[in-house]
Order: sequence, then C-alpha cells, then structure tokens
Amino acid sequence: MSLDFKQAKKNMIRVSLKKIYRSIFPVTKKYGWFGNYKSWDEAMKHSKGYNAENILEKVKHAVLKVKNGEAVYERDSVLFEEIQYSQPLLDAFKLIADEYNLSLNVIDFGGSLGSSYFQYRNFLSHLKSLTWNVVEQNHFVACGNEFIQDDHLKFYNSIDDALKNNPAQVIFLSSVLQYLEMPYARINDFLNYNFKYIIIDRTAFIDGEKDRLTVQKVPPEIYNASYPAWFFSESKFIAAFLNKYELLSQFDSTVDPAEELDGKWTYRKGFLFKLKNNSSH
Repeated sequence: MSLDFKQAKKNMIRVSLKKIYRSIFPVTKKYGWFGNYKSWDEAMKHSKGYNAENILEKVKHAVLKVKNGEAVYERDSVLFEEIQYSQPLLDAFKLIADEYNLSLNVIDFGGSLGSSYFQYRNFLSHLKSLTWNVVEQNHFVACGNEFIQDDHLKFYNSIDDALKNNPAQVIFLSSVLQYLEMPYARINDFLNYNFKYIIIDRTAFIDGEKDRLTVQKVPPEIYNASYPAWFFSESKFIAAFLNKYELLSQFDSTVDPAEELDGKWTYRKGFLFKLKNNSSH
C-alpha cells in the first residue's frame, strides 16, 4: 500500500471521526486546549499555572501504589485498573535492546516519577540489562531518589548528569516537547548529544503547515492547572530531525484521543529516529 494511499485513508477516517465527535460532544467545553497565541508570554498571561508541590504529591502517591503492587498503571497521576501500552513503542525498545545484546539504557527526559518505566518494565523483564534514567525538575528528582528509585530506575537533574558514567543508546521524549517554551531549540540540543536512537511518543499535532500555541486547562479531578501547550505541524516537526537522523517508523498514540480544535483535527503520534551513519557518534 503506497504512503499516499495510506495518508488518504487516514484523512477519510479523521473526517468520519470528526463528524462522530461533533455529534457526541458539545461545542463549548471547560477543559482541554484553547486559544491561538502569538507568543509563550501571551499564553502564560492566560494561564493560571500550577501548584508544583500539589502535583508532585499526587503523582508520588499514585506511582508508589504502582511500585508497591497496589495498582497496575499510572498516567498523569491517574491510576488505571489495567495496563495500557503501545505495541509500536514496545517494539522500538526491543529493537534497540536486540541491537545491544539485550541491554537497554534509556534517558527519559521529562519522565515524571518513572511512569513509563513502571508501564513497560514487565514487558522488558527478559533483558539482561535495563537502565532507566529519568531527567526531571529538581523537586521530582529529589522525590524520585528518596522514594521511587530502584536498581534499574534513577533520577537526574540534567542529561549531562545522567550520562556521566552511564552511556545511553536512546533518548525517550513522551508527552514533553509540546510543553517546552522553545521546543525546536530543545530538539537541536537533543540532536547534539548524538544518541543512536530517539523515540518520541504522545506528541501533539494539528493538521496544516503551522504550529499552534494554546493554553491547556486540566480537569480538576486530575489536578488544578492551566499552562501553555503546543500543537506541531507534523511535516515541520519531522523535518527538524532529518539532517542528522532517519525516520524508521511512526505510530499513533494508543492512549490520547484525536479531537477537533476550531475546525482543525488534532492528534498525538510517536516516532522512532536513528542516527545517520555519516553523523558522528
């Protein structure tokens, strides 16, 4: 099946889903994504921000339940009765581990208190070696090192700290790039580390050639917060990697629904990139 035909089929499915979405959900909503801002500062003025300590405590409480076997899965501080996982993402982890003799060493940038590690650790239990390095904000790192870390999971304040005595094959970016003030500048920073692989998951896109900056209002049952959030143009986003990396695969998010924003379709995707042979390593 050609790529053009596949894309046309996806577009048809999106149009059908859009009609269904409109028939089920009202046009007005309290929570979700709003606005089309010209700058991060402007979006910040329309955001309430968040209470960092409250969010940390809620995430910590949920992750400890998973760690202690009292719950099976946590995402964004919310507990689930059964684990949800992405087969394409798991396949990407296994592909890398197979290349390195069943060893996997991950830099999980913006990885909270190890949500993805706990989500996938049982699926990777056959590996000879698994090292999962979360790079996060200082208060998350302090909490992670005190309450969450184990023989495989560690927490660091920066990528450089994580790499000091611990070479990693892959950087993992899950639901993080859209929350950075200058995402393309940060992508360039990540590229300069020359990781053999880059895995991206749960990253927000909008139909069209332009990125869009919104404010995300979080439902209070998760936590009280609102903050700037990007939706990327998929073609522009992919192009940011292609000078140094080749795109091996791409996949839809299995946990984030596609939805409409002011007449444009938004969706989440993941990608697996590999460093090109002619790039320094």
